Amino acid sequence: MDKAILSDPDQFPSEEIIFSHLGRAKPLWDSLFGYIHAHHPDVTAEWRYYRDAKSWLLKVTHKKKTIFWSSIEEGSFRTTFYFAGKAEEALMASGLTEALKEQFRNAKPGSKIRGITVQYGGNRDLEDAKILIQLKLRM
Repeated sequence: MDKAILSDPDQFPSEEIIFSHLGRAKPLWDSLFGYIHAHHPDVTAEWRYYRDAKSWLLKVTHKKKTIFWSSIEEGSFRTTFYFAGKAEEALMASGLTEALKEQFRNAKPGSKIRGITVQYGGNRDLEDAKILIQLKLRM
């Protein structure tokens, strides 16, 4: 297992720290949050340290609804969106990649909510994130 990133509860994840870990993924980070600020200015983001995860996570919300959680990795980042089973039809009809649709379909049977995690490596990942944000805001 890789060394945990942003695991010091006393070290708030400043932009300088975040960007030092993102490396080549920084333009993807900038594009994702640029999109959010431009198209959804009422969406907010807050870093919190979670003792159970032993890491800082970014919680992105619209009013009281969580849109996604984000974590930083060395050279990348990921976002996880949670949907109830009733979202399945909209997710399957969306323009998401088949791999992300499979993530949702293959979640643990009987789960009330299922996660879809986007690991950022290219522009297609940004398109998937935009679709997921739109779906979260509609549901």
